[in-house]
Formats: sequence, C-alpha cells, structure tokens
Amino acid sequence: MENILEVNGVTKSFSGKSVLNRMSFKLEEGKVLGILGPNGNGKTTILNIIAGLLQPDSGEVKVNGMNVGRETKEVVSFLRENNQFYPWMKIEDSIGFYKDFFPDFDEKRARELLKFMNIEGNSKLVSLSKGMLEKVSLSLVLGRKSKLYILDEPISGVDILSRDEIVNALIEYMIDGASMIITTHYVGELEKLLDKVVFIKDGIIVESGEADDIREKYKASIEGAYKEIFKR
Repeated sequence: MENILEVNGVTKSFSGKSVLNRMSFKLEEGKVLGILGPNGNGKTTILNIIAGLLQPDSGEVKVNGMNVGRETKEVVSFLRENNQFYPWMKIEDSIGFYKDFFPDFDEKRARELLKFMNIEGNSKLVSLSKGMLEKVSLSLVLGRKSKLYILDEPISGVDILSRDEIVNALIEYMIDGASMIITTHYVGELEKLLDKVVFIKDGIIVESGEADDIREKYKASIEGAYKEIFKR
C-alpha cells in the first residue's frame, strides 16, 4: 500500500519556542489517522505544514509522493478550526466560492452533504450557530474529490447532536481510497473512524500505532488510552 503522507523529522519553532520536535509519521492511502492531544501541543501546526500554509524549520513532508507545494495543495482538502469566510457570505456564496476556486469541487455532492446534515435555506454564515457553520464548512471540504482530507477539530465546541451528524457524515461520505487526518481532543465520538493514531505532547510524539494495537496495549479504548497517556 502506497503512502499518501510522509512526515520526516519535522521541527518548528515560533519566537524561539519549540512547537514541533523532530516529528515523523506516515499515512497509507485509504486510512484515517487521528492526531490526538490536548490543545496547545502542536496539532494545528503540523496540519498547517502538511497543507502547505507553514514551512518547517527542518525536516520534510511529502504528500502523494511530492514535496509540499502548489501541486500537493491540489490533492489536499483542509478544514481549519477557524472557518475562513467573508462576513458578507451566505451559504450559496460559499458554495460558489468553492466551485470557482477548486476544480475538484463537486457541487452536487456538497449539496447532498448539506441536506444530510439538515442545513437548509440561504442564511448568512455569520448568523449561523457554531454547529451549523461547522456542518457547512465540512460539507464544502468533503465536497472536493481529494486524496487527503485534513480536519482540524471538526467537532470542537458543537453540541452533541451536531457531533453525531458530523461523525455520520464522515462515515457516509468518505470517498473510497481517500485518506483523512483528524485532530481532536473529543476522542470518544471520533475513535470509531480511526485506523491509526498519533499522540503528541509538547510537539513530541509520545505514542503511535495502529488503533487496534493501541487498544490492545492499553487494554482500553482509544479514549481510555488518551486518558492514560495524558493523565496529570
């Protein structure tokens, strides 16, 4: 099985403070990877590097066999934790934006996702609740026919019903053969999606492996292993 992603010895610092320290991991095609850890431990930074929004200080990242750059952005669909929309946009405007900006965007698929998650009408995005906005954003991101989907805290701060709808959408609309990275500290709701896990603390990988192997090692669920690894 080919690797869709290879992260080799990546380091990153901001203002002299180390955020990532020689981080290395791989992800095979068709697999879902969970990057797990409390907030402030480097999860979003490594995602931004994979997506090509940040440059590492050292090390390298390859996506689909290519060094991260313009070409790899064409095969990566990124859901950022803080949604990047213009204040004037309505739902239809956001669909049009994705349609114009991303050649691989499937409008029909995105609209099916919106319907699946009970998003109707053409409200202004700024008027939507956090949960509704999260579902709109996810519908757009999954509307692209990408090889690698990156979801940064896709259920952070949303109510339990919205979490269920988002998880069900990920299960229902995952493209065959595509890969996905999910960062979260809401492990319980998402762990059934995960094939592999990487636990990071202070920018260092402290545990990693196949999800089933981690469950066996800790004699617990992935959430239970999380609690054990990060207990104070």
